[in-house]
Amino acid sequence: MTSPPITPVDDLHTITPGLRQAFEAHRYDADGVLDLLGVDAHAALGRAEPVPVRRACRDAGELGTLIRLLLLNDSCPRAEVAAALGSVDIDAAVAVGMLHADGDDVRAAIDVRPLDSGHGTRWLFSDLDGAMRPTTITPDHVLGVGQASLSLLRATVAPAGRVLDLGTGCGVQAVHALSSADQVTATDITARSLAMTRAGLAINDIAPDRYDLRSGPWFSPAGSQRFDRIVANPPFVVGPPTVTHSYRDSGLDLDGASELVVSGAADHLADGGTACMLASWVITGDDWRDRVASWIPDHGVDAWVVQRDVADPALYVGTWLRDAGYDPRSGPGAALADDWLAHFERSGVEGIGFGFVFLRSTGEPTDLLAEELSHALDDPLGPEASEYLDRVAWLRTADLEASRFRAADGVALEQISTLSAGSAADGLGWGEVVARLHRADGPRWTHEIDSWGRSLVAGLRADGLPLGDVTALLAAATGEEPEPGAIEGFVAALVRHGLLLPAR
Repeated sequence: MTSPPITPVDDLHTITPGLRQAFEAHRYDADGVLDLLGVDAHAALGRAEPVPVRRACRDAGELGTLIRLLLLNDSCPRAEVAAALGSVDIDAAVAVGMLHADGDDVRAAIDVRPLDSGHGTRWLFSDLDGAMRPTTITPDHVLGVGQASLSLLRATVAPAGRVLDLGTGCGVQAVHALSSADQVTATDITARSLAMTRAGLAINDIAPDRYDLRSGPWFSPAGSQRFDRIVANPPFVVGPPTVTHSYRDSGLDLDGASELVVSGAADHLADGGTACMLASWVITGDDWRDRVASWIPDHGVDAWVVQRDVADPALYVGTWLRDAGYDPRSGPGAALADDWLAHFERSGVEGIGFGFVFLRSTGEPTDLLAEELSHALDDPLGPEASEYLDRVAWLRTADLEASRFRAADGVALEQISTLSAGSAADGLGWGEVVARLHRADGPRWTHEIDSWGRSLVAGLRADGLPLGDVTALLAAATGEEPEPGAIEGFVAALVRHGLLLPAR
């Protein structure tokens, strides 16, 4: 069966009051869908396996119809859909691009699904992704809520005041931000994305005076305005300087899109404002940290760059070709894969890094930490990013020697020893190889530590002596005098990563 034609959605927002009424009446929300399907069928839905979902929807009334229509993209009898949509006229839904008439049946022409990102259910509109049945991925395809979008949601510092959502797509970041922000400016280069976003804002009953939708590339729609928060999920796919799909391709060579967004964000942050951005970077023979560091201004921001994953070029190209509906094994897909990989080879690309860039405007000399965190983390990362930047700001002005500290809750000491030969009489014994402090939550940082450092951390208490006094007592007790600046550097590193906390 052919996929439905791609229809304009400029007027999609006009039917959203009736849609919301129907969705609320039949519990087409995150909890209602899970309750009806159960854990197993809901997991099958996430794997794009429709049969268990269809079975769960048997005799499930209007909610079952909505799930089959909007989440499985099934053709459903017109009368059943009319009952499920209530006051929304079927012909009107077809006219605004939500549904497609299919004989006596109707099918979804776009994706409409509930999402609970921590503030209750929000409904979002996007184009069909082809997961349940073949569809056309057009150049102005509006991507739905995927893993990248969810990662950015979890990593975003809590919005406040004015927010810029750069490259809004289906509007998921804008809708999420408006749970706590005063006002959001959402930008995109395609009219289709802005129409989907407008519909998403309307169905979630967000007043029009709280958002501003603007068309244009990169930061140009923002003009000279500055924002308290910037969130950006730009078209960061690394590849040749061509555009086949606007949601992923920037037209800039390799990681040029990430460079442009990261390097330009600070110019649009208000004092104390924070940017939370997804980004990709090529890995060549040089250290990836140096490449990303070159994008960040030398003055004016505190920056935390987190590399979460590295993909080899072949896997990367195959993944993104499949995402756009190409088969990388043959035909046009194979030709595109060959061209893409040849470009990587000419450019010396050995891998593609992916992660987050957090910037906070300070007006001070830039403080930058770029690190790899490929292990499992405790989500959400957003609160940790905010606390990390707060700790960096504290370190900038703190008198460490005069400060009191305490170990963070749950910090653990790990000691690793191996059997080693002693004297002939002693035989084998345990010899310590390394000791590490572990943070048990958030990014789960670890720091190697020696015996002097262990004693120091154990001696620091919120109601105890300042660092300088504890250091002096330890030096007297051990007869070991630390190198100048060594203790301050050691303590600052532990504070930066939240293993030691200032006693406030």
